[in-house]
Amino acid sequence: MNLLLAAACANPEPASPAAAPDPMPDPTAWSIAGPGGPSVSFAESELDQPCAALTGGPEDALHHNLVGIYDGWLVMPWAPEYGGGGITLFDVADPCAPVKIGEAYSPIMRESHTLAIARVGDRTILAVDMHKDDQHGGIGFWDLTDPTAPFWLSELELPDYQYPDAYFRVALSTFWQGDVLYVTAGLNGVFSIDVTDPEHPSILSQWSEIAFLGGSFQVIGNLALASSAGLSRTMLWDVGDPANWQLLADWQVVDFEDELRPYYFSNIGGRYALFARKDQGGGPIAYDLSDPLAPALVAVGSSPDGDGGYVTRHHDVLFQGESNFGARYTFAMPGEIAEIARVDLAGDFDTLIPIGNVAVASVDDGADPGLATQVFPWDREPDARGPTAELANPVDGATWIPVTGRIGLSFDEQLEPLSVHAGSFRVWRADGRAVPGRFYAQEAIANFVPDEPLEADTTYVVEVPAGGIADVSGNPAAEALRFAFSTGGEVAAVAW
Repeated sequence: MNLLLAAACANPEPASPAAAPDPMPDPTAWSIAGPGGPSVSFAESELDQPCAALTGGPEDALHHNLVGIYDGWLVMPWAPEYGGGGITLFDVADPCAPVKIGEAYSPIMRESHTLAIARVGDRTILAVDMHKDDQHGGIGFWDLTDPTAPFWLSELELPDYQYPDAYFRVALSTFWQGDVLYVTAGLNGVFSIDVTDPEHPSILSQWSEIAFLGGSFQVIGNLALASSAGLSRTMLWDVGDPANWQLLADWQVVDFEDELRPYYFSNIGGRYALFARKDQGGGPIAYDLSDPLAPALVAVGSSPDGDGGYVTRHHDVLFQGESNFGARYTFAMPGEIAEIARVDLAGDFDTLIPIGNVAVASVDDGADPGLATQVFPWDREPDARGPTAELANPVDGATWIPVTGRIGLSFDEQLEPLSVHAGSFRVWRADGRAVPGRFYAQEAIANFVPDEPLEADTTYVVEVPAGGIADVSGNPAAEALRFAFSTGGEVAAVAW
C-alpha cells in the first residue's frame, strides 16, 4: 500500500482510554518583533504604480530576486549569480516609506531563489546559495537572530560544484524541514544537509535520481515536489523514510493541447503546483496535487509576450514575473487563469511577490540605478483575509506512515512563520498524549517535525484550530482542520 493513500478502516475500535487530550497553548499565543505586512490604504490611481524602491548595501550589484516576511520584517537578499551580496531587513508597515532595519554583506553569497529560514534553538538562521570560485561553492548561512545586526555564520561546499554555468552544477534552492536542509543543485541532484548545528553543517546524502537540472524542491510533510529549472520534467516523491525515498509520479508539464511547456521555476500554493511557463510565451500553469500518484492539469494561462520567471499564489490571484514585465492573473477553479494587470520595471523582471496589498517586484540583471526592487500597490485596502489549508500530508485516514514521517500543510497564500506553533498546529496520539515537536514554515507551507520518531502501530490526530496560523499581514485562518492517520494498518476512532 502506498504511504500516501487514505485507508479508512471499517468499524475501528475507539482508542483506550478515551480521555481529554493534553492541553495545548492558545492558537493566538504567538507574537512577532516587526509590524508584519502593510497596514495602509491606496487610491485607485496609485495601484500598479511604483511607490518605493528597496535597496541593499553599498556593495549592491543590483541583482535582486525574491523577498519574504519573517518575524514581521521583510527580508530581501541581494546578490548576483557570480557571488558577492548581502541581506537587508525592512519595516514595511508603510510599504511606500520602508524603513531599513538591518543589513550585512558577504563576498561569497550567491543569488538565491528561495528563503529557507528556521529557528534553531534560540537562533534564527537563513540558508542561501554560496559561491567562492568556479570550482568551489554550495550553501551558506546567515544568523538573523538580531535583525538589526545580521551576520554570516558558516558555509558548506558541495561536491562537483561548477561555475560559470548558473544552472548545471550549482546550488539553486533550499528548503528547511527539521534537522534537514534540502538543496537542489541542477545536474548534481538534491542534497540532504544535516543542519542540527548550522555552524557545522554536513552532507547526509545526495539523491542523484533527481539529477535532471533540478531547480526547486519543496516538502509538505512527506510529499516532495522536485521541479526543473528550464525544462518540463517534474517529480513527486515520498520522503517519509529519509533513507528510502519513493517515487510517486514523474511527468512532463503540458498545456491542454498536450504540448510540452518548459517552465523556469515552480511553486506550491495550497493544493496546486504552479509552473511559470517560459519559451514561446509565458503565463502560469497549475496542476492539482490532491492525488500524488496522478497530478492533474487544471489550468493554463497564456501570455504570448511573456517569458516566465517565478510564480506565487495569493488566494485567487497569481503573481508572476514575465522577464519584460510582471503580471497578475486570476486563479479561479475550474480552469481559469486570465491576466488582470501588468507592472513595468527595467531589467530582467523575474520576480513579483505579493506582500499584503502590495507586490514587491525585482529584477536580477539590467536594473536602473537603485531600482532593482520596487514596491507596487495592487489592492486598495490592507489584506484582511486569512489563509486556507488546502492540502495535508499525511492525508486523513492514511495508514502505514513511517515512524520517521513528518506532518505538513499547504495554504493558499504565504504565511508568517512564527504563527505556526504548538497552539496553532496541534498533534496528539489517539489516547490524547501531546506529541512534542518543532515547526517550520516556508512561503505557503507549514511543517511539524516530531522531536522523536513516531510510535509504531499508533494513530495520530492533527488539529489546526481557527484563529491561529496567519498570513504575512497577521490575518488568521478562519477555518479549522482536523484529521487522523496511523503508523499501523488502521486508524483508530478517537472519542474526544
